Amino acid sequence: MKALLVIGKWITAFVWLLMIFNLFMPLNGNVAIILNILLAITVFMHGFQTVIFHTLFNTLLPLKKRDYLQVFLFGVFSLLQYRQQVLTQQK
Repeated sequence: MKALLVIGKWITAFVWLLMIFNLFMPLNGNVAIILNILLAITVFMHGFQTVIFHTLFNTLLPLKKRDYLQVFLFGVFSLLQYRQQVLTQQK
């Protein structure tokens, strides 16, 4: 499970870099438009996941700004990692 989370975070980081690179140096054709739309959707969804993270884990774990940033950047992969931490603590 841990390897899957690491691989997922690396892929997510690559996609973020690709979408941000597209903002400063747009790719040719419709690819640039699609990447801009995907960036907007990604920002919205990861923001929503950060709100979910706050409501679920705020009482279970001491959270720092770094934790919120990780959830915003890596989305569901960070949520699964924090879920694993909570399950480990409850044993």
